[in-house]
Formats: sequence, C-alpha cells, structure tokens
Amino acid sequence: MKNSLETRLGVFVFLAFLAGFFIIETIGGFDAFKSYHVLRAQFNSVQELKVGDPVKMSGVPVGRVTKLEIVNEKVEVTLRLKKGTPVKTDSKAMVKFAGLLGANYVAISFGSPSSPMHEQDSLVATIEQPDLNSLMARLDEAASGVQNLTKSFSGDKIDNILGPFTDFMRQNNPRLTAIIGNFKAVSDQIASGEGTVGKLIYDHKLYDNANDVVANLQEASGQIKGTISQAKDIMDQVNAGQGTIGKLIKDPKLYSETTAAMSNMKEILQKINGGQGTVGKLVNDQEFYKNAKLSLQKLDKATESLEDTGPLSILGSLATTLL
Repeated sequence: MKNSLETRLGVFVFLAFLAGFFIIETIGGFDAFKSYHVLRAQFNSVQELKVGDPVKMSGVPVGRVTKLEIVNEKVEVTLRLKKGTPVKTDSKAMVKFAGLLGANYVAISFGSPSSPMHEQDSLVATIEQPDLNSLMARLDEAASGVQNLTKSFSGDKIDNILGPFTDFMRQNNPRLTAIIGNFKAVSDQIASGEGTVGKLIYDHKLYDNANDVVANLQEASGQIKGTISQAKDIMDQVNAGQGTIGKLIKDPKLYSETTAAMSNMKEILQKINGGQGTVGKLVNDQEFYKNAKLSLQKLDKATESLEDTGPLSILGSLATTLL
C-alpha cells in the first residue's frame, strides 16, 4: 500500500512538472526568466495574430507577442524581444502569414546600420499587410473574369468570327497559291542574283561602283570645304580692307573721291541738259541742228552733180576755179 501511494505521488509530481513546463512554454517559454527588451507596434489590422505568436528578423525568432489591445482606434501589439536584438529606429514591423492555415508572425526589418537602437518600450514604425480576404476576393474576381472570357469564346462565336476568314481563304485558295508561288519565284531569282534587286545584292561590280561614287562624293566634299575655306579667307581680307574689293569697301578716301566724282558728273550732266558748253549746245541748240542738216543736204547734192559730170569737166571746173 505504501509503495502504491508513493508511486501515485511520484506520478502526480511528474504530471505537475509537465503541466508547469507546458504553461511556461505557452506564455513565452523560459524567456520569462531572462532579461528582455519590450517594444510596441500599432497596426490598423493584425489579421489573425495571437498572443504567443513569434517575432522574427529575417526568419530568425527573436521574441514573442505578449499583448494585443486597442489604442486610439489602432491595434497595439506588445513585443517582447531578446536582450540585444538589433532593432533600429528606422526598423519597421509587419504582420506576415506563415502559411495558408492562419499562422501569423511579426517580422521586423534591420534598418540602416547608422541608425540608433530603439529604447525600451518605444513605438516601432509599421507596414500594413494586405488583407488575405481581400486578396482572395481579388483572385476570385480575376478567376471569374477569365471564366467569362473563356465562355465568350464558345464554338458558335468562334465560328462567327473566323467563318468569313475561312470562307475567303477557301474561295481564293488558287489565287493565294499563285501569289505565294510568285513570291517564291521572285525570292529564288533574288537569291541567284538575277534581276535588279538580285544584282543590287550580289553584283560586286555594282558594289565597287558605289564605293567609287562615295569616294568621289567625299573628294568633292573635300574640295567644297576647300572652296568654302578660300571664300572665308577672301571675306576676311575684304573685311580687313585688303585687296581691290576690300579697299573699295573699307577705304574712306576712295569713297570720298568716288562721291566727289559722282557729284562732278552730276553737275556736268546738268549743264549739258541746260545747254551750257560746247556739248550742251550741240545737244540742245536747234539752230545748230538745222544748219548741220542743210550742210549735209548740200553736200549730198554736190556729190550727185559730180557723178553726172565727166572727169575732164571736173578738171576744167577746177582749173577755172583756180584761175
């Protein structure tokens, strides 16, 4: 009886030890007896996050969720982390899915190396995770759209769309065959170097001629550049007042002399128009014009009388005149 009582007592103590171990592990394991770092994070929604869910950094467990409460219309999550967990002031917390069965955890990013560490019981910046239900709803809408699209392409509608095209192909099959045959013949001629296009592709002489033309064009362009350079030099000389044209354009003395000569020419022409001087009288004197006309008429009559008189008569007239 004694042995039976001791056995029962031992079994009870063992079961109590197991129960205590299970309870401690449930509320956070033996970390409760260790030093830790407490931080807080506020989310609009934590999905199915529960107390006791893990906190991870790059997939490595660094703590657990110890408390969930609503603060200022947000869900505040208290995170208990291992002492020395490198949570920086620019680190961000996010609720993530560990699987499709509803398991969740809080993921914390490292932040930049130059940022300071978060102080005890401070607030961590957060990133909202898209709602799984909304994602599933969107997937369902996309699937419904694809299903409706496949339904729209039923046999009758495909026949209505492709029917005219197939009828056209069937009715014009000989013509299309002839066109394809002609294309094949043309491509064969081009491949064999026949015809204009074939010679353009395969004739090396034409290629050489084209190279010569390009060389000539390059030479001509060089000559044109030289001509332009010479013209530029000439224009520079003209602008500098060098040469005949430069002096004509830039020499003030020549300009003054030219202006004076033009003025003198203008005065001479004005005198001629006014009837002054010998030339002016010759041009404008009507009496001189009439006398010159009468003299020419008399000279003309004298020459006519000489033509009618013989040589001896002319000599006799001259002798008589002289005596």
